[in-house]
Amino acid sequence: MGIRETFKDKKRIVVKVGSSSIERPETGGLNYTKMDILVRELCDLKNRGMDVVLVSSGAMAVGRKAAGLSKKTRSTATLPENQACAAIGQSALMMTYNKLFSEYNHMTAQVLLTKYSVQNNLSRYNARNTFSELLKLGAIPVVNENDTVSTFEIQCGDNDTLSAMVANLTGADLLILLSDVDGLYTDDPRKNPDAEFISEVEKIDKKLMKMGKASTGSGIGTGGMSTKLRAGRIASASGADMVIASGDDMRVISRIVDGEEIGTVFHSNRDEDFDLVSYLDAIGV
Repeated sequence: MGIRETFKDKKRIVVKVGSSSIERPETGGLNYTKMDILVRELCDLKNRGMDVVLVSSGAMAVGRKAAGLSKKTRSTATLPENQACAAIGQSALMMTYNKLFSEYNHMTAQVLLTKYSVQNNLSRYNARNTFSELLKLGAIPVVNENDTVSTFEIQCGDNDTLSAMVANLTGADLLILLSDVDGLYTDDPRKNPDAEFISEVEKIDKKLMKMGKASTGSGIGTGGMSTKLRAGRIASASGADMVIASGDDMRVISRIVDGEEIGTVFHSNRDEDFDLVSYLDAIGV
């Protein structure tokens, strides 16, 4: 049996969507059609009997648009501007998710994390317990970084890494990263037409990590391929398979779970000695 054929039997799935996957690039507004399909897909997984956690970007960009700062990128705006926009945008984002999930009779819960939530032993313990109880209650946690209070010293920095942390905290057995790329290539396919697609990765080694380049196709998100490989390292060592796929069509989620050859799959290689905090410190996160 191939690894993709096992996905339909997964018990707990974390799905991460990037900003570019749920926003309209021409205006910065939310793409309600794609969000509705995303929510339907997740509710269907829930109806199959799977636990589902959503890690969603988008709050800061939505807040920038609402506050009239949409012409500024995250990198050029000041820290207080970014934090204020995150506060405005997060409430709008959750309001939309709450409305959509409730239409399909599913309950959501907002969880905002920082790197401190993982680094501090008590906070990490509490976060695990909160996730565990929410999933027992049948809720679908919607997770984002707490950008409103995050500074450089305590931020995760990107939601690829954050989603892998969540997979570790929740004991997930599958992590799906949806972004503006359809998988892993030997080089950036936007710049190198000879770049070859990699369908399956059994182990993430140093050679593969060097292949990841911190580039992204949009000016909205913060994660490139290097952050996705980092996420793969965390997820794999934590006991979860991981798939990188394009978020252009949210219906890809059920197709992935049904075992279709979509995106790049990274094999789980559980490491009983893996320590998430030590790993994050070692890579400077």
